[in-house]
Amino acid sequence: MPKRKAAIAVGGVAALGAAALLLPNANASQDKASGAAGTARTLKAADASDLAAQLQKALGDALAGSYYDSSKQQLVVNVASGDKNVIVQAEKAGAAVRQVDNSTAELESAARTLKSRATVPGTAWAVDPRTNKVVVTADSTVTGAKWDRVQSTVRGLGSGMATLKRSSGSFKTFVSGGDAIFSQVQGGNVRCSLGFNVTASDGSPAFLTAGHCGVAAKQWSDSQNGQPIATVDQATFPGEGDFSLVKYDDPNTQAPSEVNAGNGQTVQINQAADATVGQTVFRMGSTTGLHNGQVTGLDATVNFQSETDPNGVDTVTGLIQTNVCAEAGDSGGSLFTQDGGAVGLTSGGSGDCTSGGETFFQPVTAALQATGATLGDGGNGAGGQAGAGDQAGAGAGDQAGAGDQAGAGAGDQAGAGDQAGAGDGSGAGDQAGGDQIGGGADPSATAGGDQSGTGEGTGTGAGDQSGAGDAAASSDGSH
Repeated sequence: MPKRKAAIAVGGVAALGAAALLLPNANASQDKASGAAGTARTLKAADASDLAAQLQKALGDALAGSYYDSSKQQLVVNVASGDKNVIVQAEKAGAAVRQVDNSTAELESAARTLKSRATVPGTAWAVDPRTNKVVVTADSTVTGAKWDRVQSTVRGLGSGMATLKRSSGSFKTFVSGGDAIFSQVQGGNVRCSLGFNVTASDGSPAFLTAGHCGVAAKQWSDSQNGQPIATVDQATFPGEGDFSLVKYDDPNTQAPSEVNAGNGQTVQINQAADATVGQTVFRMGSTTGLHNGQVTGLDATVNFQSETDPNGVDTVTGLIQTNVCAEAGDSGGSLFTQDGGAVGLTSGGSGDCTSGGETFFQPVTAALQATGATLGDGGNGAGGQAGAGDQAGAGAGDQAGAGDQAGAGAGDQAGAGDQAGAGDGSGAGDQAGGDQIGGGADPSATAGGDQSGTGEGTGTGAGDQSGAGDAAASSDGSH
């Protein structure tokens, strides 16, 4: 196998509004001075995230969550006990303090009640520190007795503790569309997206992707019927996360730690970053390109319908909830910050980039800790970049031309690795007219494979797709 250059994230039809936020002048100078009591510091979102982590470590459950107020550029921390000492410490650290009714312990108790009484497919919940409540979301599949069960449980918690809202779509892991990484399984191909390049604990080059991909298939290629170039080392799904560590088979593979964000912009990934509610984050995907939005919840629980058991549920915990849109083909892709923080891996959600919706992400920090991997390319640097749209030799998911994708074909995965149906984003329309990530940098593997579950897959091959961002799988079982 020749030495290959593998780039993270992919090109697509980039949202110009999101791209504009990534311009160099978007980072205004921030006041770094320590805050006096009662005076909150002006902070960048990344600094607010760091401060939130420091205060959480120092004050623990005395805090009832925190969020970033982007209009004031301040970190707001919730204090339920009214403890003057806690308030003074938080204010001296530079946070704005807000006294709230519900403590961390009470919010966690509410989440446990939901877990025991309302774990039905198509539901999700997370604490929203801005309202100091647990927000429960039910998708369009939650009807009849299941809806009554969820609604009754939320009402039992009280209006001051929990709220219930509807999502017009249905919670699913995303699949198909765009350039991708592929795996051949019994009956067809499966397709997923590469998230971030990393260095495994043994020093070998690797990448992170969604866990449902690694559970479904062991070996991955950069073309539909190509030879494998990477092998799954670890995979978690469902349960406490949705992440996989996949090692490149060639130890000389160059795996640059960067995201190409369109308009010739490249965001160097320099660290893993914890998400903070309220902060702006960016998601890159081959189907829908560059989109931005806000983090709306942390430690979210999502109950996906099990596709191997009609009465079963695949529950994933510890996810980041956002209002960043995503569609089929964006699964496994990169969630990052403007200043180069790797935040998440696309897991699943509901809605699309027309009507919006909720999207959930695996925290990168948790995935790195669990796998023992580190961000970075082992000194290989960013690697050379081919011209705009010319992505020959992209490590995972070659592209020919600006959006003309070589290697079409995708398999959805149903349930425990069963791949029912396929959809592929082979048309140039999927990448047409948009700002290609990194103006020709290798966009590796961002089409999502919908792989919920754990086992052998039985895909049905590939179905062609065309049209800008149209990545809906064309056969049964598509997500």
